[in-house]
Amino acid sequence: MSALVVSVCSPVRRRSRQRSRDPYIERLQAGSKLPSRDRRGGERRWRLTSRHAALTRRAASIRGGRVLMASIEIRQFGCRSDNFGVLVHDKDTGTTIAIDAPEEQPILDALEATGWTLTHILTTHHHGDHVEANEALKARFQVEIIGPAKERDRIPGIDRTASGGDTLDVGGIRVEAIDTPGHTLGEVSYYMPDAKALFAADALFSLGCGRLFEGDAAMMWDSLQRLRALPDDTMLYCGHEYTATNARCAIDIDPQNLALQERVKEVEHLRVEGKPTLPVSLGREKKTNPFLRADDPELKAAMGMEDAQPAEVFAAIRKKRDGY
Repeated sequence: MSALVVSVCSPVRRRSRQRSRDPYIERLQAGSKLPSRDRRGGERRWRLTSRHAALTRRAASIRGGRVLMASIEIRQFGCRSDNFGVLVHDKDTGTTIAIDAPEEQPILDALEATGWTLTHILTTHHHGDHVEANEALKARFQVEIIGPAKERDRIPGIDRTASGGDTLDVGGIRVEAIDTPGHTLGEVSYYMPDAKALFAADALFSLGCGRLFEGDAAMMWDSLQRLRALPDDTMLYCGHEYTATNARCAIDIDPQNLALQERVKEVEHLRVEGKPTLPVSLGREKKTNPFLRADDPELKAAMGMEDAQPAEVFAAIRKKRDGY
């Protein structure tokens, strides 16, 4: 399976702005199925393009009072049926971080393809499709596993904990932990300011957010506001490829949003071509993701909820998305 290697500041290709609805959007609203997955080795895996070149960006960081340039590369690939696997590599230090460990073999394949050696795993939450390979990878590479303090007893192989507000030194890479409960009660997202990258796992998806398995709407809305406060040029990496379904729901809720119309069309093109819809800039998500806009007067008006509190609007959006 081919992988995607992107620059930490890789721009999202902008397509021409749509002035009105078009057939691509109508197809998504109609629930058309897109050829985004295949079977390989008896297991369903979505395809990634091999046409993306490996790019690097020199990201400035300050260590010991000196400004250093750390070459950071982020490699994204498919795991399981629709999970993303992600590796973050610092060329200067040799540090290689896996963001969650959904499945061992795709991670090993990505490491072999790059020649990197895994040193750390940043675990976002306890669900099995995010921690399945923790112990196998720890046995193979003696990695350090860092995970949410509130879920310490549910994270296999955990060595160190992280709580919201913590700034971690992970093999020389600065990582800020952000509490994002809702999907689970202890989920933590990780922000790397020097790389301008956010790893939100199942808290925030492109055009969507995680199901409320353990938390409630008010809790998740608070979590997403913390993520929304990050800079617009932050690149968002998520735990799953759910964007096409999220897009159908989003455009039903907010059909006159021109930025959303543009993103919906882009998403369909990417999935038809077997390409991932991520990463995406947080700035685009702030304009298009209804779950980040529950306090937006225009969205509230579109939903007929002008006088509702943001948490109530969020709950209504979540209920609608659960039906897709």
